[in-house]
Amino acid sequence: MSATQPGKKPTVKQQRAAERERKLEAYRKREAQMKRNRLIAIWSSVGVGVAIIALIVTSIALTPRAANYTAGGEGAEIEGVETFENASEHVEGVVDYEQTPPAGGQHNPAWLNCGVYEEPVPNENAVHSLEHGAIWVTYDADALSDDDISTLRSKLPSTYVILSPFEGLPSPVVLSGWNSQLQVDGVDDPRIEDFLEEYWQSQNVPEPGAPCTGAIDGPGKVA
Repeated sequence: MSATQPGKKPTVKQQRAAERERKLEAYRKREAQMKRNRLIAIWSSVGVGVAIIALIVTSIALTPRAANYTAGGEGAEIEGVETFENASEHVEGVVDYEQTPPAGGQHNPAWLNCGVYEEPVPNENAVHSLEHGAIWVTYDADALSDDDISTLRSKLPSTYVILSPFEGLPSPVVLSGWNSQLQVDGVDDPRIEDFLEEYWQSQNVPEPGAPCTGAIDGPGKVA
């Protein structure tokens, strides 16, 4: 822009040139600010992406993996397993069971959806799930730590199993199938896997292969 003499009013041409210069400078500032904002957004997205990936990796690493078992055992004998002769019958209301926890007998017409529960579940619905070939793994919440429960959960198959706390158990962990039951003192007992291998989805139940989903959830279902 051409210099003007002191005290002399700029010409129209000079005023237009000054306005263009002012607008150009404002444009440069806006572009620089937008560039900074884009860089901030990009690096923020990268940071969020890294955090999400780390969370997913951690979640996968900490999530117990389902164990694999063969459906229906071959009659293997397992030390400590008790067997019973409970009859199957659908009834309404509360049932007084002979075993603690129940291992068969009269039960509610609606079965309990298999899964992991953090609260006690209704006996009458859980027994119906046993009728379908599920295994009910119960534990004394006062006797097991969180790590113990995680270890126990890691031993379970992904389907046809119920894990829940139970009050008044005769041992820290009790595994129940239809008319079969095993009491163990700790989650590291190898008979836990033996019992699951033998009795999980057994064909020696009143309704083998019937579903373990699509009915009702008990309280405290987490998986």
